[in-house]
Amino acid sequence: MLRKALLICGVLSSLLYIAINVFVATQWEGYSVASRTVSELSAIGAPTRGLWVRLSAFYTLLVTAFGWGVWKSAGPDRIVRAVGILLVVYGSLGLVWPFFPMHLREVLAAGGGTLTDTMHIVWSIVTVSLMLLAMGCGASAFGRWFRFYSVASLALLVAMGVLTFLNAPRIGANLPTPWVGVWERIDIAVFLLWVVVLAAVLWKPRDAAWPTRGARAA
Repeated sequence: MLRKALLICGVLSSLLYIAINVFVATQWEGYSVASRTVSELSAIGAPTRGLWVRLSAFYTLLVTAFGWGVWKSAGPDRIVRAVGILLVVYGSLGLVWPFFPMHLREVLAAGGGTLTDTMHIVWSIVTVSLMLLAMGCGASAFGRWFRFYSVASLALLVAMGVLTFLNAPRIGANLPTPWVGVWERIDIAVFLLWVVVLAAVLWKPRDAAWPTRGARAA
């Protein structure tokens, strides 16, 4: 029962993240989900910073608990254990995010960036790397359909990530970024959905739902 409760935390974490994103965005008059990034909701000076930090802490707890659930579901499978550990680390890093916020675009364009902006970029790279590693390991841990699904998800995540990254200089220069919020949110949604699918795959006991090593190779 504990294992299944922890797996449910994965589904709840994804749903909660979407709910938080939508709700907090509505609390900033003039904020555009299409042209602004998620990080701007918690930027220094943003009217939504405090609300985002408080609510996102619940996502951090849920996704970390889910990582523990994946680890408990792994049994002797080292690959699935690695997925669980990567998810726990990914979730735990959420505790550090509030200490490395970015500044608002206007401040960055005026040369007001500080060490927190640099660390925000570094932390973003670390976080995305953990997401990619977890999905990559998970792709090789289950049957053919999950492998194809994970690879397709990885490809889409990388593509949207590149589009978002290419707009980073325009954010720092306070230039228009009409689609950056869409690309970043697709990126995030890909990972959130993958977490839900992974929870569904792990729901049944290993012997009842997981393919054998030989079947995985087929």
